[in-house]
Amino acid sequence: MGYDDQVPMLGCENAWIAAGALIAAIRNEGSIIVTDDQVLEVLNRTARQAIGGYCGLTGVCGIAVAIGACFSVILGAACPKDQETATTMRVVAKMVNTIANETGPCCCKNFVRKSLTEAVKLVNEQLSVSLPIVSENIICKHIERHPHGCRKEKCSYFG
Repeated sequence: MGYDDQVPMLGCENAWIAAGALIAAIRNEGSIIVTDDQVLEVLNRTARQAIGGYCGLTGVCGIAVAIGACFSVILGAACPKDQETATTMRVVAKMVNTIANETGPCCCKNFVRKSLTEAVKLVNEQLSVSLPIVSENIICKHIERHPHGCRKEKCSYFG
């Protein structure tokens, strides 16, 4: 997950990467049937709620929304449902907490990596799907690209 391409340091593109990566990993693992329509629904929900700057304006990062959309679609969560919605909300709360622990200044590349690592654990706990966790030491190569300044030593991916 080096993503050395031209993905912006900050922005909703990172939420779409998180949503796409997680739903594709769950689908590819094979224990749960994930249809093309479900993949599109996850991406559409992410696009509707991952709005640039809302991490600072509302305290909810689009990456947390993206992970939540994956769980919501798979579980079939909806307002009238009980456990499905509660589980999805708990997942989003854990994602927000994971991201909050990495904030100052915000770095979406860090948030994607940390959120997907936590999401893999939650997928195992909540969906009984075992996904691999990347164990390699990831070193960020985008330090100079960050518009608000890299967190450097405070970041797990600084090298």
